[in-house]
Amino acid sequence: MTEPELEARQLELLGETREVYCLGTGPAVIVMHEVPGLHPGVVAFARRVAALGLRVYLPSLLGEPFEPVTTGYSLRSMARACVASEFTTWATRKTSPVVQWLRALAKLAHGECGGPGVGAIGMCLTGGFALAMMVDDIVIAPVLSQPSLPFGVMPWQKRDLGIDDDDLATIKQRCAALPAPALIGLRFTGDRLVPAERFQRLRDELGDRFLGVEIDSSRGNPHGIPRIAHSVLTHHFVDQPGHPTHAALEQVLGFFRSRLRA
Repeated sequence: MTEPELEARQLELLGETREVYCLGTGPAVIVMHEVPGLHPGVVAFARRVAALGLRVYLPSLLGEPFEPVTTGYSLRSMARACVASEFTTWATRKTSPVVQWLRALAKLAHGECGGPGVGAIGMCLTGGFALAMMVDDIVIAPVLSQPSLPFGVMPWQKRDLGIDDDDLATIKQRCAALPAPALIGLRFTGDRLVPAERFQRLRDELGDRFLGVEIDSSRGNPHGIPRIAHSVLTHHFVDQPGHPTHAALEQVLGFFRSRLRA
């Protein structure tokens, strides 16, 4: 069932139709959910973005929209993502095919909403999609929250950014022309799904245009963040001023505000 205030749409782009839920008014932000799907925590984050005076587009890419998170549901969605052709979960130097559809969605959203450009945030499996969407000039506020693809089993996978070489070259050119930071990344330091090597690669390639926010989740950290913490803005978010996940949220919201509402 559609949550109150969310506008349900069936959008056909590039010959493929997907459910997209919209909220708010103003310049557009594409919010791409994590595993297992468009769960209530992602919608709660989207409401915070919409409260800035922005219009949020929430495409449903996996799972059942608004279904609460359970272990079984998460495992089923992860298994589906690992075999789905839309997601490049293991291959290096390759952009996931679903990004083409998301780029088309960003263009549609910009046409509908206007403004200086479009924001985009990906989480977990979709984390790197916000980076890949930077190929288009209209994407001016990308956020990579715990970007997990490709899965970092081998050393070269840990440094991989989940995009092909041509996309990376275009993104580097774009970043050089943008003020710092041009994009933001979020991760917990103990998160094995988001290796530190991946953030270091972003710094190596993009320099000060990349702002990496790395939250201490080591044993005995002062905020009691578990070592298995992964989802910065949803599952492991603590809505308490002074908590590092709350500070990360404020950085993301401030980034969207400064780039899209200035």
